[in-house]
Amino acid sequence: MTESQSRSVGTAAVDQALADLSEGEKVWAGLSLAERGRLLDRVHELTVAHAQEWVDAAAGIKGLSAASPLRGEEWMSGPYAVATATALLSASVAKLARGESPLAGADFGTAPGGRTTVQVLPLSVYDRLLLSGFSAEVWLEPGVDGATARREAGLAQRDPSRTAGVGAVLGAGNITSIAPLDTLYELIAHNRVVALKLNPITDPLLPVLTKVLDPFIAIGAVRILTGGADVGSYLVQHDLVDHVHMTGSALTHDAIVFGTGEEGARRKAAGDPILDKEISSELGGVSPTVVLPGEWSRADIEFQAEHLATQRLHNNGYNCVASQVVVLSAQWPQREEFLAALRAAIDRAPARPAYYPGSDDRVAKATTTYPDAERLGGGARVLVSGLRPEQFPPLLETEYFAPVLGVIELPSTGAEFATQAAAVANEQFVGTLGVNVIAHPHTIRDLGGDFDAMLENLRYGTIAVNAWTGVGYLSAAATWGAFPGHTLEDVQSGIGIVHNALLIDRSERTVVRGPFRPSPRSLLHGEMSISPKPPWFVTNRTASTTGRLLTGFAGDPSWMRLPALFASALRG
Repeated sequence: MTESQSRSVGTAAVDQALADLSEGEKVWAGLSLAERGRLLDRVHELTVAHAQEWVDAAAGIKGLSAASPLRGEEWMSGPYAVATATALLSASVAKLARGESPLAGADFGTAPGGRTTVQVLPLSVYDRLLLSGFSAEVWLEPGVDGATARREAGLAQRDPSRTAGVGAVLGAGNITSIAPLDTLYELIAHNRVVALKLNPITDPLLPVLTKVLDPFIAIGAVRILTGGADVGSYLVQHDLVDHVHMTGSALTHDAIVFGTGEEGARRKAAGDPILDKEISSELGGVSPTVVLPGEWSRADIEFQAEHLATQRLHNNGYNCVASQVVVLSAQWPQREEFLAALRAAIDRAPARPAYYPGSDDRVAKATTTYPDAERLGGGARVLVSGLRPEQFPPLLETEYFAPVLGVIELPSTGAEFATQAAAVANEQFVGTLGVNVIAHPHTIRDLGGDFDAMLENLRYGTIAVNAWTGVGYLSAAATWGAFPGHTLEDVQSGIGIVHNALLIDRSERTVVRGPFRPSPRSLLHGEMSISPKPPWFVTNRTASTTGRLLTGFAGDPSWMRLPALFASALRG
């Protein structure tokens, strides 16, 4: 088949899919909330039933052997994430069907600046056991109180017969749950039927995603498309598409919105888009991890070094929220000890293929920019440290999307360091998707209001304290997306949110917290957490088994499933 014939086949498939969806929207509009809930329940069942096929396909894309513990990443960021999301979305729709708010029974609190918060993790006794010591809360926009949040929760499902046309979803090529989760959010939160265009990297997932999403495909509410950039461009510009949602880079976003080359640059400068419809997006950026200085034990240093290595090396660094830059205090007495532990953790992390296109080129670019960078892990990973302030900008402004980690140091300590680190993160880093903060519990206690002020000042969509922001991604009720306020001309990490299975309106950010130490050290030091080394750590030896068991549990929560799950987690 010639290139023009292939393009013709692709555009014909788009035409047919959108014609189907135009009819399917009428069917979707006529479904009751109870019927929509049953569709979500069926997707939930199919996700778990086909989870092994899903993981096998994902592992094939990423070159992971059948015995690799790294397959745990594919279990947890693939079918597990979709299984938990569909269960919670179904529960929210069921509450609406009963005339209740999805936030009925929710725990509300307060945050700095007079904000109201909604607890989104834990939501059940199982959460408290399986993610012991972890929590997450959604901070609402200033001025939104609990009563307003309850009243407005439900988003478009508060009026299910009022549909919003056809949405085009451009799927991501890195994390395999992104495309189906974005599809579900369009359907439920925005009441739009969906044309899902897969990233070519994930085309091998087409058979299993077709099976998983079949309940929505069968009624004409979803169509799945494949093809290259030409098909994606034809889709988003199509007259039958009312809205576009994408996950990817800011460069791709700008190409869709304004076009490419000199003409695209001119249009962007003039605020003159070629896209004649709204677009929402999740675009990544350069994520920092701020390490607040304190007095740490050797075990603390080694654990948090592994934690930081995971934040960079999970999925080999091909995550929109992978930590790229560590922010340290130059005055921290344990700085060198921590850097040595971090260097060792990066070096000994399991080897894996550089499957994402352009990864090797981006690693080479980093080493060209920083010729003194260290090559670790057999040369596959890069650690950049010892920089002067004038050398910071390329590291803070370029999302390498590869196993490249940098370290910058600020000349302050204590509350001054917390304030300075937040200012640098806000003003010098590209993107606002996620920021991590690692701090000894005593440091948090001693900083008091200064620590709270730091969290308030950080303008990021997800903030993780002694956890990785990836936990926010995996928490179905948490919001996921950039800090609000970006524009088409300065899109940063995107516009809008996804996930948000409680269908909360007017959210500002999600704040995730975790234990500083794993069990049993956590208990010995007064932290109320029985969590061992988390299964998403790249060094977890039983991650694949634990991920499989977690997915099975998400499909059928039962006390009988817990012993095997705990046993696997403890062996990790």
